[in-house]
Amino acid sequence: MSIDAKQVKELRERTGSGMMDCKQALQETDGDVEKAIKVLREKGLSAAAKRSGRSVSEGNIFSYVHPGAQLAVMVELNCETDFVARTDDFQTLGKDIAMHVAATSPLALRREDVDPEIVKKEIEIFRNQALKANKPENVIEKMIEGKTEKFYHEVCLLEQAFVKDDKETIDDLIKNVIGKLGENIEIKRFARFEVGEE
Repeated sequence: MSIDAKQVKELRERTGSGMMDCKQALQETDGDVEKAIKVLREKGLSAAAKRSGRSVSEGNIFSYVHPGAQLAVMVELNCETDFVARTDDFQTLGKDIAMHVAATSPLALRREDVDPEIVKKEIEIFRNQALKANKPENVIEKMIEGKTEKFYHEVCLLEQAFVKDDKETIDDLIKNVIGKLGENIEIKRFARFEVGEE
């Protein structure tokens, strides 16, 4: 099937992928743009997985101050080279993550960073809720497991659904940019400040 320039242009605009990658994805999917987007995302995710071990010592610190100056966020986003740190994609990613942190107030970057005492208290609450439902022990354990997973998705930055597009997580967002830019990218740390907070 012949792919016309208009289709390639549309796919490029929607994904930010290279012209040849877009053309190839459209050929693989017989010109179906939606399927081609999926193909490009999968390629980006596999490229991201290959790069995940590479050292990241460049990057930027991004900030977001909410209107009214009562809430502010700082995020350190790292990559492999200063060239990538200056790209529009990297800059947009950093700003989006800072704005997302302001909106969602995550407790930690990843689940292993969550204070074990907080996790223990949450599991206790989930257990008490499940016991009140008078369910068998095996069902109670499944309920606790499910609620604990949901808790991690809500409080861990990398697992949270992105506020601008809840179909992807912050981890997906980063992996998509890794696939596009060809470098490993990591959130090093973040801080959220709110007036009056202890």
